[in-house]
Amino acid sequence: MKKKAIGLGVVMVLVVIMLGTYIKDQIEASEAISEQAVSYEMNLDQVEGLEKGQIAPDFTLETLSGEPLTLSELKGKKVILNFWASWCPPCKKEMPHLQKYYQEEAKEENAVIVAVNLTHTERSLDEIKTVQQFVDSYELSFPIPLMKEKGVDRLYQIMTIPSTFMIDSTGRIQHHIVGPLDQEAIRDYVKSLD
Repeated sequence: MKKKAIGLGVVMVLVVIMLGTYIKDQIEASEAISEQAVSYEMNLDQVEGLEKGQIAPDFTLETLSGEPLTLSELKGKKVILNFWASWCPPCKKEMPHLQKYYQEEAKEENAVIVAVNLTHTERSLDEIKTVQQFVDSYELSFPIPLMKEKGVDRLYQIMTIPSTFMIDSTGRIQHHIVGPLDQEAIRDYVKSLD
């Protein structure tokens, strides 16, 4: 009887070890996937209402600093129009790249970043405070318009965030990228704009 109990105990230990290894492998694989900057460019011709080369739908939103920002007033500059929220893991991954691009390359390329926060989706009682804490923690210095109610996201048919539109200096949409961008990808997209 002792031999059976010992044998059963050994089998149980082996099962636990194998199960633990399997779970560890699954967690590591999942983390590796989430670490990848998975993004893809939307074919604008397949998005009803948005077409490559069309004038970007205009909007005015108040920024985190309290100033109004009107998209059409940025005509003459290349615009990186980004939609994000503080609870979004890929957005968190992307923000340092946007900030670094803004600090190091945007001025030289005559580019601006307009990072629209989907404030109405923030998961706290004080959404503005949450956004401010996020901006402070990432030391963001580009304009953060606040979308306190649905509207602009519908104009741009935002289904997934982060979502970024590359708008040329004539105010026309040239690219729509879904997913996080790194600094190199941002640079490449901006260089492709007129």
